[in-house]
Amino acid sequence: MALETERKFLVNSEAWRLLGNSVPYAQGYLSRGSGRTVRVRIAGQEAFLTIKGPVIGITRQEFEYPIPVEDARSMLALCDGPVIEKTRTTIPIGSHLWEVDEFAGENTGLIVAEVELNDPSERVDKPEWVGSEVTGDPRYYNSNLTVHPYGEWREQS
Repeated sequence: MALETERKFLVNSEAWRLLGNSVPYAQGYLSRGSGRTVRVRIAGQEAFLTIKGPVIGITRQEFEYPIPVEDARSMLALCDGPVIEKTRTTIPIGSHLWEVDEFAGENTGLIVAEVELNDPSERVDKPEWVGSEVTGDPRYYNSNLTVHPYGEWREQS
């Protein structure tokens, strides 16, 4: 069984911009409900189908499979809600790989950083450009951003 354990943070400065490699992403949701999602994603020249289970603490089951990019493009047209557009920058820091997502479209202005852990109790040093933790806040789940885009609620935060 594949498990994903991650923490998510808001980004509080521009210092991350020159640190890593960036790839454009397009992703949509074929199904979501009861904390479970089926996602299709195009990341640069690769594509994936991902199934995620409900979050328990900061961990959930995750199964990801490569698929042909043309299939992914067709699947994106079947998705529920708008397609998420973002640029992901991967930044290795110490023994961790940080992923910074800068969103576009209706989620413009949202920049979050995620770090995957091997264990929920694992200690992680936050880079100086990482701010408030939003792990577990469902507003920041990509699947929710298609239904309730950041542009609709950011002024209320």
